[in-house]
Amino acid sequence: MSEADPGGDFGMLAAGKRLAEGLNCQWRVAAAPVGNVRPSDFAWAETEVPEPGPGEVLLKTLYLSLAPVMRAYMQGTGAAGERPLRPGDVIHGRGVAQVAKSRHPDWPEGSVVQGQIGWQSWKLSRMTPAERMVRMKPNGLPAALGLGPLGMTGFSAFAGYMLCCDPSAADRMLLSGAAGGVGSIVAQLAARVVGASVVAIAGGPEKCGFARSLGCAQAIDYLDADFPAALRGALPDGLDLYFDNVGGEILAAALDHLRPRARILLCGSISEYARETPFALAGYTRLRATDSIMRGFYVYNHLDRWDEGMERMTGWLRDGLVQPHFDIVEGIENMPRALARLYEGRNLGKQICRVRGEPEEWR
Repeated sequence: MSEADPGGDFGMLAAGKRLAEGLNCQWRVAAAPVGNVRPSDFAWAETEVPEPGPGEVLLKTLYLSLAPVMRAYMQGTGAAGERPLRPGDVIHGRGVAQVAKSRHPDWPEGSVVQGQIGWQSWKLSRMTPAERMVRMKPNGLPAALGLGPLGMTGFSAFAGYMLCCDPSAADRMLLSGAAGGVGSIVAQLAARVVGASVVAIAGGPEKCGFARSLGCAQAIDYLDADFPAALRGALPDGLDLYFDNVGGEILAAALDHLRPRARILLCGSISEYARETPFALAGYTRLRATDSIMRGFYVYNHLDRWDEGMERMTGWLRDGLVQPHFDIVEGIENMPRALARLYEGRNLGKQICRVRGEPEEWR
């Protein structure tokens, strides 16, 4: 785990703001971002801690997730069935929380859940299906894993790779975003669980070294001016599988290296989120020439396999085949800076915020 640096203008934004147990500390949308998020896009608010009514629970936030899609939320773009945000709204986001008070028969006090918490230190919830709340089992593993291998990030890696890619140890595989949250888990599933040869794409020497430590046979720096030549050198005979977490120019480059009946999975597109004009993909006719398949992937369409994914991921964690890699920012006051770091390419592994940390007692 590494500690994120909340310096610069975002440090000034965080100055004087701290978690106060007697208040609900929130980050709200101040303005729709243009380009990367800026301090002026965020507004801090402190409200009373609500009391649950019949059928409600009060959730105490332990950890919060950071994901590139949150910038789209702030722009008023709905995703995963959620209501689009407007200025003044609490920013959407998944988190891990503990039931502090309950007047709901199915959610006892002391239980730990993961789901749509939002950027706030407390949440009043009716635990509706739209919030996608999942009770976490007290299995001796850290609750933080609910935002990594045992959460939506890990399930995205499991469902995207294991269920949708028809993986094989014989695959010559290319993986972009290999040092990110989903990518770092896919790398381990491919290299350590399936036994495929993985060529990772990451940004900078540190991230490339990190990708190799996950089991990737090679790692290519997309920031290198000779990236196209490096890609050709790493895949002299082409690729069987490309797991795409970034979209854009790197996706276009991968199309130059398709072997017959290659597969491409479109999992993420961080390169697209800050563009004013959508990227126009060239070279897609190579799919036809090689009889290849490119398919989209939306994690929420696969939730019927959640229990299977969590059971198998728990086994791989206990066996050491999958290891969690978190990039942690301390304190809810530093959430805006942590989101900006994602677009600066500074995170190693899954970016999360430690709001309170592990529960003292877990029922």
